[in-house]
Amino acid sequence: MSIRKFLTSKTFLIQLAIAFGIIVVLGFALLKFLDVKTNHGEEIPVPDLSKMQVVIADEKLKELGLELLLLDTVDFRKDMPPYSIVEQSPKFGTTVKNGRKIYVKVNSGGYTDVILPDFKEKTYRQISANLKSMGLKEGRITYKKNMAKDVVLSLTQNGKTLKEGDKVKKNSVVDFVLGDGKEVFDQSDMILESEEEQLPDEFR
Repeated sequence: MSIRKFLTSKTFLIQLAIAFGIIVVLGFALLKFLDVKTNHGEEIPVPDLSKMQVVIADEKLKELGLELLLLDTVDFRKDMPPYSIVEQSPKFGTTVKNGRKIYVKVNSGGYTDVILPDFKEKTYRQISANLKSMGLKEGRITYKKNMAKDVVLSLTQNGKTLKEGDKVKKNSVVDFVLGDGKEVFDQSDMILESEEEQLPDEFR
């Protein structure tokens, strides 16, 4: 049988069709295998990482085919454990593709220190606003006899008198001692002293 007759024979065409069918089946099976192996097209729900330590959260994400990426450390939040995750993106419950990065922010280990500014003889309103902007809380206000009303005479914390440059913990309470404005300047002693200086020595 010549090659031309064989290529056009029924036997060859049947064998060609079978070979083509086997290739299609194998190709389809390979694609399905890769699809399962790589989770291609699968939507993975993002777990809740809140209050988790980074190491534990990282292991959990790896099991799901996701990746953890630490962005930053935020100011201490007392409602969350130290060094635990406080924010995540994408958020809990969001569905993502395999291999997606999950960005997190972690709680600080505790409140940081702030340095007290100069406060002596400055107004209560000025110092109160300044301390609040630094993350401090205003505590008890007491008044002391002084000519200037509402001028800061001193600051205290837990009974300890504070001074400029002292370090105190953010979110801690600072007490104020203010002038009451009720002390009156007495000029009589100065007048008597001035008159006495004008008298001759024998009359003193």
